Amino acid sequence: MSESSRRAELAAAGLAAGISMGAYCLATAIHGSYPFGSRSRAVGDLGDRYVPFHAHLWDLMHGDTTGDLLLNWNSGYGAPFLADFADYLMNPFSWLVGLFPRSAVNFPVFLVTLLCIGLAAALMTRFLGRLHPGSRLLRALLAVGYGLCAWVLDVGAAEPMWMWGLVSLPLLCLAGDWCLRERHWVLGSLAVAVAWAGNYYTGAMATLGAALVLLLRVALLTERPVLARLKVLARAVTMLLFGLLLAAPVLTVGLTAGRNSQPAPLATYDGPPGPVGYLVQLLPGGRSDHPLPDVSVGVLGLLLVASLPFNRRVRPGERIGWYTLLLVVGVSFVWEPTVLVWHGLTLPEGSPYRAAFVLSGLLVMAAWVSLSRRPDPFALAGGAGVVVPVALLGLGQDSVRTATWVLLSAGGVLVLGALWLLERGTARRAVCAVLTVGVLAGATLSTYSVTVARDRLSLRARTTVSAATPAAHQVIRQADDWPDSRTDPGPHEFTGNDPLLIGGEGGSYSSENLPRTTAELLHDLGAGWYDHGRHTLSPADPVGRALFGVTTYLDDGPAPDGFTTEHAPAVPLITLRPAGAALDTSSVWSRQQTLLDATVYRIPQLTPTAGPAPTLHGTSGWSIPATPAGGTGTTFEGSCLPGDQVFFYGPWFDGTVLGLSTTYSSHGHQPTTAMPIRLLGNAPADGRFTVVLRTGGAAQIPVQPVGCLDRAALDRALTRPSGVTAVHSAGHSIDAELPPGSTGTALISVPAVPGWQCSVDDGPERPVSSVLGMIGVPLGAGASRLSCGYLTPGLTAGAALSGAALAVLVGVALVTLLRRRARRDRSGSVASAGPTFRSGDSW
Repeated sequence: MSESSRRAELAAAGLAAGISMGAYCLATAIHGSYPFGSRSRAVGDLGDRYVPFHAHLWDLMHGDTTGDLLLNWNSGYGAPFLADFADYLMNPFSWLVGLFPRSAVNFPVFLVTLLCIGLAAALMTRFLGRLHPGSRLLRALLAVGYGLCAWVLDVGAAEPMWMWGLVSLPLLCLAGDWCLRERHWVLGSLAVAVAWAGNYYTGAMATLGAALVLLLRVALLTERPVLARLKVLARAVTMLLFGLLLAAPVLTVGLTAGRNSQPAPLATYDGPPGPVGYLVQLLPGGRSDHPLPDVSVGVLGLLLVASLPFNRRVRPGERIGWYTLLLVVGVSFVWEPTVLVWHGLTLPEGSPYRAAFVLSGLLVMAAWVSLSRRPDPFALAGGAGVVVPVALLGLGQDSVRTATWVLLSAGGVLVLGALWLLERGTARRAVCAVLTVGVLAGATLSTYSVTVARDRLSLRARTTVSAATPAAHQVIRQADDWPDSRTDPGPHEFTGNDPLLIGGEGGSYSSENLPRTTAELLHDLGAGWYDHGRHTLSPADPVGRALFGVTTYLDDGPAPDGFTTEHAPAVPLITLRPAGAALDTSSVWSRQQTLLDATVYRIPQLTPTAGPAPTLHGTSGWSIPATPAGGTGTTFEGSCLPGDQVFFYGPWFDGTVLGLSTTYSSHGHQPTTAMPIRLLGNAPADGRFTVVLRTGGAAQIPVQPVGCLDRAALDRALTRPSGVTAVHSAGHSIDAELPPGSTGTALISVPAVPGWQCSVDDGPERPVSSVLGMIGVPLGAGASRLSCGYLTPGLTAGAALSGAALAVLVGVALVTLLRRRARRDRSGSVASAGPTFRSGDSW
């Protein structure tokens, strides 16, 4: 390729990126969304996970956090981090966060989406030229439909970590093109590694889509002998294999973390949507109120895909091949066995159509197959004749909006007129200018319409960064005393990952990789959770906080910033537990006392006295009947000592709890939402109290739902000597100095997740034991030093595979370089002959 051609290609790619990003920014500004307005974009995972994880990445890049890439001391009282880094932060654009102030974290998160849109459109522009030669400007305009496909506007904008899949599809299609041309094997392997490392979930989808495109091209679009075609496929397979080996650490760590994580709810597929509803998804500017594949690529792409069967300048076999591919992929999105294939053999929680960007990419490619062969008036009329009935089918469909009719009418006329004039060769520059403006306007309107429809149906957006968050961040920093104690953001929620957003060492943690051990430990000690345990909360009771060494925490309050700072005594991070101490797991109160190694609760026996009679199911708990309309709730009576703090624990209770000086709504729902221990008040002078439970349906509570806390006994337990001289922590390790000859078990207030290993007195490292879910290290006959470190499970094996693959690729690159140099020395020039591609009449 000459230098002028290279510059022209870059200009075309830049035009596609510029129009796509410009239209997205214009629509965002019109909608009044951040960063062009006050409306928050942080819906769902964008607010709960993506923004806080980027704040934590900022801390890591600036050395302003206690952990490292392997371990996150901020969340879940010590949680593995590398799998989350791979899931949420491996997009190369994520690392731009380090260039901005921490308080502006929302802006680089916005840039992740914006720059992925631009890069995807640019790469698609380049690939379309490899698919078939043709006008660079028209390629760029068509690629805009891919960069702003409906999947981007509905799914990708709310889940930015998946946006790398949008980039990966055209990137991997280019790698497939290199296989056809027998070039760049090493570079193609690197492209596979980049696609999978950036986000292996959507990388797998993009790989499958690119493989289907390559198979179609090998089978129908090249004139080669069978052995030559098999050689192309073998080249592609080895390229994929070594690319995956290069990305092996991401895969081995991610898959291992998935096996150790709190399980997601069992998802079921409700069956395919109706054919009309699915077909109407091709129309631009709409969004369904129900889950459907988001496949629209704009008016230009739609009309050209529809024109392909009528374009006589494209060989019949090629037309049939592309439409067969579109049909097969379209059907595979709605047939359960292939839905599983697209999503890694597991039905996703939420929409089962997350791979829809692949079909959008194929639609743009098929549209280019027609456009690059100069569709004549007959083909354009045929395309319009297909689109009109589809539009009429959209009448009454919830996915068809006002913008759809504007785009189809005004946009359709403009596109058809421009393509007709271009085919005639009339005023090409003026027509191209008008078509460019039309594509920009249509993309802006479509983006705005889909965004409005999405926000109307979405959950409330998180504020994430507000006036309160910097104040909270400053309070946490000033109070931080790690590792002597923890400073917990507490139950006050700005996002689902407050410890990452505002700092500290808390129990709150929202992640698909949240370890099962962490979720179960916190639940067993009375903390709440959401999302089937994949979003834990910090304990909200004094004993729970004390067990995790929390001496400072934020709580809801009337202060202008919306929170108050509370202080409380706590045990050190590491304590010594006598050997052979009994483990009582009969109730949440006994589990807390076991880990505290002190008796601080009185557990009263409750007696039903009024309202619908409950049923006691042995140790399984009480069943509470529904409260009749206007009736009295189920009433229990019990007795504590005067002055005891009375706590209630009903993790799965859904209703209203009334007791002593407290009335609150409980929204427990097994297994989705678990409610934490709550304070009802202080026991009166006679010690007697009642608890009234009102519920609209049958509910359950534990057999011992009430605990009476003796604060004096708790204070004594928290002021006794811990037996530990000093505690040190750095990165993914923690050490303790003990009095010489210490025995028993060192109890570390950290979840005993797989990967922890400890040594005593510099002896051999051994996997840790679990004491009700916390790390326990037997000290043997006597010890004076304890050293523990965390190594991410799967990392060693993945790094070994990646290193071996890298060595092979470096070797191949060196051999190729030496051979080229030798050929240049012999002939003075390097000749290359590419394959012969079948083509028709083209622009």
